[in-house]
Amino acid sequence: MSKFLSALCAPLLVPLFFFAVWEWAARSTGNELILPPLSQVADLLAHPTGNVISMGSLAGNIGISLVRVLCGYAVAVLIGVPLGVAMGYYAGLHRLLNAFLGMFRPIPPLAWVPLVLAWFGVESLATLARLPRGQLYFYFNNLKLSMLFIIFVGAFFPVLTSAVHGVQTASRTLIDSARVLGASESGIFLKILLPAAAPSIVNGLRIGLGVAWMCLVSAEMLPGSLSGVGYLITHAYTVGRTDVVIAGMACISAVGALLDLAFQWFEKRHYSWKQLSR
Repeated sequence: MSKFLSALCAPLLVPLFFFAVWEWAARSTGNELILPPLSQVADLLAHPTGNVISMGSLAGNIGISLVRVLCGYAVAVLIGVPLGVAMGYYAGLHRLLNAFLGMFRPIPPLAWVPLVLAWFGVESLATLARLPRGQLYFYFNNLKLSMLFIIFVGAFFPVLTSAVHGVQTASRTLIDSARVLGASESGIFLKILLPAAAPSIVNGLRIGLGVAWMCLVSAEMLPGSLSGVGYLITHAYTVGRTDVVIAGMACISAVGALLDLAFQWFEKRHYSWKQLSR
């Protein structure tokens, strides 16, 4: 029983110590602009549907941000996974594209902002599809092309690299054995290469989603953004609401952690055999 309580309480010690130091520092400083009390931030988080500095609710802004991230991330997955698998499978395609794509990989997503603004301005999916003014237009107008591009760039390279690595590290012994036994190339690809590469691909999807979520704040700072948790943080800073800034940061952290936990659960459920094979 004591071991169970110890295992349960140990992970809570550092967060509790952190919150205690935070509360002590806030009371010692006595300036909410520098560091608001823990209770003030906790009150915002306890009422996620309440209106915050006339910018809508925390929950509403998080929902908009999550839709933006998932849209940009989906495009990165739809392009990155097939391209990465093809580059890993075909050596000629890898030689053709690897050096070219490698030139763009070190560029931080934020460095694309000036170009993205010149290319897309404040265009959105609503204006691109020429939707008439209405509720549907309002929803799709929140999906600015510039934001989606920044999120796409952040997620694309981890997804691509992991897909290439997964295919290239598939067991050559299994592939050669299948060929000797008369398996077709399509059968080898579908039944050996893809299952062998799947854990690496899923790991890349996990990393890519984390990077996409981190790119969110910089994406929502671009002109034309009037919603989202990143914009809420930026606007809260300009009006001196540090408690809203910290609450927004806490929301980004919580949602990012939940998305990562979902990927970890999926990996353990479907690819636990990978750990046993090492």
